[in-house]
Amino acid sequence: MSAVVEPYLAAGDAERCEGVWRTAARRFAADRVGVASVGVVLAFGLLIVASVVGWVAADWQREVGVPSAPPAFVGARAADAAPDAAASAGARADLSAIDPLAPRYREWDERAAQYRVDEAPKRATLPLGGDRLGRDVLAKAVKGTEVSVAVGVAAAVVATVIGTLLGACAGFFGGKVGDLLEWVYNVFTAVPGILLVFAFAAVFGRGVDTVVLILGLTGWTGVYRLVRAEFMKHVVREYVRAAQAIGASAASRMFRHILPNVSHVILVQLSILVVGFIKAEVILSYLGLGVPLDQVSWGTMLAEAQTELLLGHWWQLAAATLFMAVFVTAFSLATDALRDALDPKLRGAA
Repeated sequence: MSAVVEPYLAAGDAERCEGVWRTAARRFAADRVGVASVGVVLAFGLLIVASVVGWVAADWQREVGVPSAPPAFVGARAADAAPDAAASAGARADLSAIDPLAPRYREWDERAAQYRVDEAPKRATLPLGGDRLGRDVLAKAVKGTEVSVAVGVAAAVVATVIGTLLGACAGFFGGKVGDLLEWVYNVFTAVPGILLVFAFAAVFGRGVDTVVLILGLTGWTGVYRLVRAEFMKHVVREYVRAAQAIGASAASRMFRHILPNVSHVILVQLSILVVGFIKAEVILSYLGLGVPLDQVSWGTMLAEAQTELLLGHWWQLAAATLFMAVFVTAFSLATDALRDALDPKLRGAA
């Protein structure tokens, strides 16, 4: 009998016996686009770590170039590239015949030079250009990546955890627990989202931690609704009832049996929230309710670029948009690939 059953198991149920997470890892590794996207996301993660420890973009506030220095591949402006006439002469002209203070000019110049001895010369071009104060746009984009990605990912994780826990409890237990959580959900969804954001911002003030808290506390409702519906659908299925029959606890049935089968839904919502919260950080920073003035993010860069565009200085907008587009696209593709690897319907069709 065993000789007949074992080949059947090996041929038909090998994927099931392999385990949910190991099967998902094997399927994900076969997705080249997903693996490449994960590599891009990890590269951004390494860039953020390097920025946090000060290896890169530590001096992003330093004015290293002339105001609104163009990118190096565009070339320097004629006004910035031409040397100053007085500097090229090397010294002041001899005006002693007509100006009695002329002998003092050289002495004053030497004293003023003592205060400028440590000041590096302003660069006419920068790799990705400079802002209106002469700060390196590339350094600002790298430092802004640290803040914007941290805000988007952290706020999305907070909202996803809250929505998943509340949705799981509402869908699994139902009854009075479900009614109470539905009431909380209806209260949050009855108030316009932008008003909730403004209300929390007025209470907690400005700051990166505050932005994460605001977005996390106001963005969990969509995750809650979907997770609740999925748990209500799975709680009555045979495999959950079988787990209950053999003595599995409620927590085990919720998070060990049902959660892996609905994780693809949660990952999709996480991906959507990360993208949405990065955009929300841009709006909050533009309105003065987000990142403080002494920090930089993609949102503050886009806000500054609005006035620079009127003068034809497009490079700060292009740099912030490029960094944001690459990260958001890679993150979305990576989470889509992970969702496909964890989707039980696709696992069964493979």
